[in-house]
Amino acid sequence: MKIKKYFFAAAGCISLALGCIGIVLPILPTVPFFLLTLFCFSQSSTRLHDWFTGTDLYKKNLESYVRKEGMQMKTKVSIVATVTLLMAIGFICMKNVPVGRIVLSVVWVCHVIYFFCFVKTLPEEKTGSGGIEYEE
Repeated sequence: MKIKKYFFAAAGCISLALGCIGIVLPILPTVPFFLLTLFCFSQSSTRLHDWFTGTDLYKKNLESYVRKEGMQMKTKVSIVATVTLLMAIGFICMKNVPVGRIVLSVVWVCHVIYFFCFVKTLPEEKTGSGGIEYEE
């Protein structure tokens, strides 16, 4: 079954690349590609899976989401702000393409609705001096 492992490793690398491209191009959905990467790497190799789950990108943005806990407001705002900025650039560039502007607007509205209405908001972690966490 080495062919199956190689297939999942290749598919994981491709979805990782598409997810990274999606960071820059708002038309490509980043999170689903990274979730697909996680699945493919888990099917291909524990080494690849452990590497991906050890990255800061995964820990900061996907770990709590994958555990179905939600995201911190800071993460949501960061994602929506990046999407808004990049889509605004696309919107400006499409001044002669009204259909493109409509599509971008609908995709942007869907992003905002999804992140702020359907993804649970986690409380921010608070740290005092010395990096010790505390609760109020």
